[in-house]
Amino acid sequence: MSAPVEKIALFIDGANLFSTTKTLGFDIDYKKLLQEFRSRGNLLRAFYYTAVIEDQEFSSIRPLIDWLDYNGYHVVTKPTKEFVDESGRRKVKGNMDIELAVDAMEMAPHIDHMVLFSGDGDFRSLVESIQRRGVRVTVVSSLVTQPPMVDDELRRQTDVFIDVAELRSKIGRDVQDRPAREPRGPRDPQMPQFIRRDPAL
Repeated sequence: MSAPVEKIALFIDGANLFSTTKTLGFDIDYKKLLQEFRSRGNLLRAFYYTAVIEDQEFSSIRPLIDWLDYNGYHVVTKPTKEFVDESGRRKVKGNMDIELAVDAMEMAPHIDHMVLFSGDGDFRSLVESIQRRGVRVTVVSSLVTQPPMVDDELRRQTDVFIDVAELRSKIGRDVQDRPAREPRGPRDPQMPQFIRRDPAL
């Protein structure tokens, strides 16, 4: 009798993963990323979290968000908040930790394996809580960057640590291979969202 297929969910901290791969000198090919984790089990969901600057006429993240949303990812966004720090400098804040944690806790009863793409130490207690529910947790970040992108306590807490540099040949593409943006026609507004999404998710 064959072993049961593991039910997997991906949780991608978009800003954290972007800064990690930028430091390593490559881009993520998100189509390949889905293929890679579908080959490892039954991929139930792939969440992607990012903050967006609402008042910008064009944001470089928008084309990626649109592509992900139509190609099998569940995209979670929220507007950034602007504030002025104590030295009078304008800063932008856009933390998605709570949204990711809530979704992970809700998914925990339905999955066997959580894959977290983030090195943020704030997620250590989340990982511990998910593990107490019997879910295996893999963290994908990097130790080879200087300084390392993964928090040491998070790395120690996780069941499996994967350095994103090791996945480069499977889910990466070189920055110079980045495709030129192609104009996209409008989607059929009558088509329900669940039909547009990849049926495997």
